[in-house]
Amino acid sequence: MVKTAWIFPGQGSQAIGMGADLYDLPAAQPKFEQAAQILGWSVPAVCQQEDDQVSQTLYTQPCLYVIESILTDLMHERGQSPDVVAGHSLGEYVALYAAGVFDFEAGLRLVKRRAELMDSASEGVMAALLGFDRAQLEQQIAQTPDVVLANDNNAGQVVISGTAEAVESVMATVKSKRAVKLNVSGAFHSPLMAGAAAEFQTVLDQVAFHSAKIPVLSNVDPTAATDAAILKDRLSRQMTGSVRWREISLQLPELGVERVIEIGPGKVLTGILKRTCPELTLENVSGLAELPTIL
Repeated sequence: MVKTAWIFPGQGSQAIGMGADLYDLPAAQPKFEQAAQILGWSVPAVCQQEDDQVSQTLYTQPCLYVIESILTDLMHERGQSPDVVAGHSLGEYVALYAAGVFDFEAGLRLVKRRAELMDSASEGVMAALLGFDRAQLEQQIAQTPDVVLANDNNAGQVVISGTAEAVESVMATVKSKRAVKLNVSGAFHSPLMAGAAAEFQTVLDQVAFHSAKIPVLSNVDPTAATDAAILKDRLSRQMTGSVRWREISLQLPELGVERVIEIGPGKVLTGILKRTCPELTLENVSGLAELPTIL
């Protein structure tokens, strides 16, 4: 059997109409209904809003979690199972769900609170850099207070996070093919999220974690783990810690993975992964048409 990883995208992969072929699917109805009770609003309705409501952090994160979780269930129903899982930022919650660490409801309640706290964050900014000198970037970040490497996606694509002054300083100093500020409410995955992370911890403490049925590669520590306490500790550090996706990508071949399936809207993660590990077979499951036939 070919060793397979399932990976789950986070904020930035959302799109108007995502998951449209799942809205009327009988197998998906219980989760959409349960989500509406927990959230107080309809995931399909928000995803179909032409004003791009789905791109507001408050809605983006729960919508991605629900749709990716339903696709995960459908993969399992078709006899599919991964050998390892990982998710990018918000996607880590779906990875933990896929690995049996918590149930759908517990995960959604965590994501709901996470989205509320991150949506209300107003301190700091984020910026994406493409095509840069990594040594120069790392040196500049080390010399500039109040800015960190928030997302290390691959060798040529990163996101920095921090105060507006610090981020602008790095953008002005480091030569890159492209540098653009992101339309987000705060400096995610940085120490500036410490207040939100502390509030979130009170919710996280109340959720029981089970040991994972399959290994999980976490954002803040890209080594495989199944222990419930370890996975919970890693998740508690995620809001202020860096998303070490480049290292997660490099870890996959080390674990013997040959095939990677991105489950969720878009092809952001497979696009990133292609540059880091070109030897891997990459697939996408963003809707019913891409689901495998039942074994």
